[in-house]
Amino acid sequence: MKYFNTNDIQAMSKIFRLNLINSITGYKSANLIVTKTNSKIYNVAIFSSVTHLGSDPPLIGFITRPGPVPRNTYDNIIENGYFTINHITKNQIESAHHSSAKYPKNISEFDKTTLSPEFKENFVIPFVKNSPIQIACSFSNEYHITENNTKLIIGRIENLFLNENLLNKDGWVELNKGEIVTINGLDGYALPKLIKRFSYARPKIKK
Repeated sequence: MKYFNTNDIQAMSKIFRLNLINSITGYKSANLIVTKTNSKIYNVAIFSSVTHLGSDPPLIGFITRPGPVPRNTYDNIIENGYFTINHITKNQIESAHHSSAKYPKNISEFDKTTLSPEFKENFVIPFVKNSPIQIACSFSNEYHITENNTKLIIGRIENLFLNENLLNKDGWVELNKGEIVTINGLDGYALPKLIKRFSYARPKIKK
């Protein structure tokens, strides 16, 4: 196996280190977060850090790195308090990836990609049209992570839309049916395949 110690990692070129450290944690979620500026420009950005935090109340979190460069998603959430999270399908990956380009705040990524906004239930932020899972969130809290100056943003789920064929009778959502992709590192997109679903694990009792 290839071996790296702390000194090796610190001596790496920036791009090599970025690719390596972002890849070794495994496959990550791939989501488009939509926010709104005060002048009603809808920004779209891809995130690979969206994660479940709890189901009662239903909370979702993601990591962002504020300043000194502009962080439109973070700024818009703090200013307006709402955002949507949208899963990415195989057919959306090119436009989804392009949303990571650093456009000014007054330019909507909807205008620079084939992605389209979709308004539902009078929610103030649009969803991404044709996303099989669309989640409307309100800003709940933020926590500063001092080790690398990032922030954990906490959102509370207000509305949830998902393609009916993904939903099982027990509430489990079968993501592979929607061709929902994951991210490997920073720029690799993969299509997972379900191997097996197990029942709730309990300790084995010796007889």
